[in-house]
Amino acid sequence: MKIGSAHLTYCTNIHAAETWPETLEALKNNFPVIKSDLSANEAMGIGLRLSNIASVGLLEQEANLLEFKQWLSDNGAYVFTMNGFPFGGFHHTVVKDQVHAPDWTTDERLDYTLRLFNILAKLLPAGLDGGISTSPLSYKPWHAEGEARNSAKEIATKNIITVAAELYKIYQATGVLLHLDIEPEPDGFLESGPEFIDWFENDLLPQGTVTLSEKLNLPSIDATAAIKQHINLCYDVCHFAIGYEPHNEIIDELNKKEIKVGKIQISAALKALLPVNVTERDLVTNALAKFNEPTYLHQVIAKTNGGELIRYPDLPEALADSHNPEVNEWRAHFHVPIFVEDMGKVQSTQTDIITVLNRFKNTPFTQHLEVETYTWEVLPDELKAPLTQSIIRELNWVKNQLV
Repeated sequence: MKIGSAHLTYCTNIHAAETWPETLEALKNNFPVIKSDLSANEAMGIGLRLSNIASVGLLEQEANLLEFKQWLSDNGAYVFTMNGFPFGGFHHTVVKDQVHAPDWTTDERLDYTLRLFNILAKLLPAGLDGGISTSPLSYKPWHAEGEARNSAKEIATKNIITVAAELYKIYQATGVLLHLDIEPEPDGFLESGPEFIDWFENDLLPQGTVTLSEKLNLPSIDATAAIKQHINLCYDVCHFAIGYEPHNEIIDELNKKEIKVGKIQISAALKALLPVNVTERDLVTNALAKFNEPTYLHQVIAKTNGGELIRYPDLPEALADSHNPEVNEWRAHFHVPIFVEDMGKVQSTQTDIITVLNRFKNTPFTQHLEVETYTWEVLPDELKAPLTQSIIRELNWVKNQLV
């Protein structure tokens, strides 16, 4: 739904669907109900998630795409953003670190992303820009520090630049503006605002400017502008909150560097203050242990009494160190409902969302807003609720923050 000049929706990675028929069926079963409650008289956008299998299925027969476009028209819906981060299975399977696979060092990731842009270019309404969020190049534990990691980053950056060149060609030929939105995540190659900005300035821009100048016969200044137009940041509030990042400072730095935010993913992480008293601390960590489920990766970043950060690859490793007397706070990568801040012994990073939305409200810095709480099936029972009603409640909560 429209919020001023921006488009607000939810990401359909919420729905358990991997093939194209499953994806379309999930949309038919859920989206009309959500739209009728939130945007009955106006068109409403969809944040579409397509697995690799679904993307192939949608394009393998022209009839599939025509049928989908007709369904969008009949239901007052449109697609303006897509989630291209999870390539393969995302529900009813062990995902964990495989959410990054294949990473940006591979042709599979490149081909999948270009296929998604092919689809988005055909679906995007006239006059709108379209974005696809993607992984932060790769997962750090897969590549040893030093030469191996630097080599992987160089290959991944080269593939990102290939996407930028293709998106520039599309824009020049059709006027359709598309951008790839890189999504930092804990333990990714790019896991924070400063890491993303450093990579953008010191890897992407220098390599990209030279490559686009040569491949597209562009002056350097135009090649640099093309990179900045087609490669953006996906500002996932949950991921930045886990790292205790100062949102306003990061956004100021992005503006200063003229780096665009393609999409804000509105999501909340788990947060817990750890008491000094061991008995009280155990009550808190026992509450956190209820979120220790086997499907997704739940990285934890702890803050010490001295303000330093300790990183744990998943909840089990953090729980094993729960009596560390130097730690006073945990933040965990578990997307919890954004309309809930206090969950008893644990909290959410809802205040981080409010900070970012207040900044956006005062000075809009993107046109794409997407709620992304994909963990409804694996939440503790006391937080579960009917899916469509939960989505409606989340979107209404965002709307109320912005009006």
